[in-house]
Order: sequence, then C-alpha cells, then structure tokens
Amino acid sequence: MTHVPYSDSLQPFPVLGLPMHLVNDYDRWLSHRIEQRLGCHVITLNAEMTMQAEQNPALANIIHQAELVIPDGSGIVLYMRLHGKRVKRTPGIELAQGLLERSTQFGEPWSIFFFGGAPGVAETAAQKWRQSIPGISIVGVQNGYLKPEDEPEFLQHLKTLQPRLIYVGLGVPRQELWISKNRHVCPNAVWIGVGGSFDVWAGTKERAPKWFCDNHLEWLYRLYQEPWRWKRMTALPKFAMKAIVYRLTKRNPVSR
Repeated sequence: MTHVPYSDSLQPFPVLGLPMHLVNDYDRWLSHRIEQRLGCHVITLNAEMTMQAEQNPALANIIHQAELVIPDGSGIVLYMRLHGKRVKRTPGIELAQGLLERSTQFGEPWSIFFFGGAPGVAETAAQKWRQSIPGISIVGVQNGYLKPEDEPEFLQHLKTLQPRLIYVGLGVPRQELWISKNRHVCPNAVWIGVGGSFDVWAGTKERAPKWFCDNHLEWLYRLYQEPWRWKRMTALPKFAMKAIVYRLTKRNPVSR
C-alpha cells in the first residue's frame, strides 16, 4: 500500500461505491489522531454493512463522511484483490485491542470509554483490561440498554469526561447511526463502532479460532455460534456476486 502522511486527508478507494482508506498502519495513524486530539469516526467495513448501506441511505452517508474506513471483512479484501489491490484484513476487534495496548505508551494514558453490550458486559470487559494493562485509563462504562429518557444525562456525562477514545458496541447499523448523531459531544475523540467486542473481552462470547480467522471463515464460525444470523449472512453471497459483476464489467464507481 502507498504510505499516507498522518496529517493528510485520506484518498478513498471505492468498494461498490463506498469509500475505503488504504493506510500502511491503521494503529499508528489513529494513535497520531488521538495524540493530536483530532476527532474522527472509524468505520469497520464488511460485506454485510456494504449491502445494508445499499438499502439504508443514512448508513451510506455516514460511511461516506467517516474520516477512516478500514477493511474489516474478508469480502472487502476479496473485492480489493479483484481490483489489483493487495490489502490485509483488519478486523475491528483487533484494531480496537491494538489501540488499548498502545494507550499507555505516549506519556499521559488516553482516557477511554466503553458504551454498549448487555448490562455488566462492558464493565467486565473493562475490568479485564485494567488487570491486563497496568495504568490503562478506562474512565467509564455504560451498557447499551440505555432508556431514551436517560440518554441526555449520559451524553452530559460524556461531555464532562471528554474521553479521547470511545468504543460503541451497539451492533450495525445502530452504532454507526448513534455515533454520527452524538459525536459532537466529544468532537476531539476517536469514535469506533466495535460490535460484539465487549462480549469477547468479557468472556461471554468466543471469537473464532485462529485457523478460521486466517482463512477468511470467521463468518462461518459466527454462524455456528449464532444460527439465527443466517438471514443476515445472505448478504455475503450477494456481495460476492456484485463484486464479480463489477470486476467483469469494469465498473468501479468513484466514491463521492
């Protein structure tokens, strides 16, 4: 991949009309943003989200506006290879974990907030990270079962804390919509939708074994764990078919 200076805006490569950014090291790029207090919204793009965006203009618009879109899914990697781009898959959970591990390495630890998951899950995940990384600064947690009438108080709490890194685990597309609506509360923070990462860190769910991850089959393991997801998984063959058609017809729309 072509190296992009950290201070420059990124030039996206279009994936079925959605932008994806090519950066040598996403951890380093984001570490720079956090250190310089340059707020941004990170989207972890996969095939399922891409197909959702076709039916959800609000989600598509948020993806276009995000400062950083990374290749989370194997389908995205396949698409890039069909267009001559060798891209390494960057799972959102690994990006999020990498930033937590870096958070104490730059002098003052970054302040971090966990929002999402079932009651108790984010708290357990935070406790495990505090045990794993001495000095980590997880300044607050809030489960995802927040009542609408309690949201203004929660947002005021976030505004007071002004964490530098905010993880939101509400699932796609709810987390992306929520971040877009509320990121003005902490404009200098890096906001990342982390899906079910809190569950994995808390031990309530198990991530796919390394072999599945290395062979682009993590989706299959998730289907085994959660068979009720099968309808959502139909997005994968639809995405693959569209990717092949785009390649054969040499269609590659420019990201707006």
